[in-house]
Amino acid sequence: MTRATTSTRPTLATIFRTVAIAEACSWTGLLIGMVFKYLVVFDDLGVKIFGPIHGALFVAYVVITLLTARTFRWRWSTTILGLAASIPPLTTLWFERSVYRRGLLQ
Repeated sequence: MTRATTSTRPTLATIFRTVAIAEACSWTGLLIGMVFKYLVVFDDLGVKIFGPIHGALFVAYVVITLLTARTFRWRWSTTILGLAASIPPLTTLWFERSVYRRGLLQ
């Protein structure tokens, strides 16, 4: 392993954890926006704000998950699970905690 790769690993792990948490937060914002749009005030302002934010963070999460999986040499099943975690709301939080606890970000 090269010195550059070794020194970027902690940074990549931090970025992965940050993006996973941000993606979950954006899901929460989007879900709250949808509640307001369809049940409370029938105004789509929350969806207009959180929709693009969540979309960008979703794409960022997928990209950073693939980079992290490659850098930390995750098994393909862990990588697929990480990618699948981006679909159900807030599941990226669970996955991020899971890989951290198992030492897959070290």
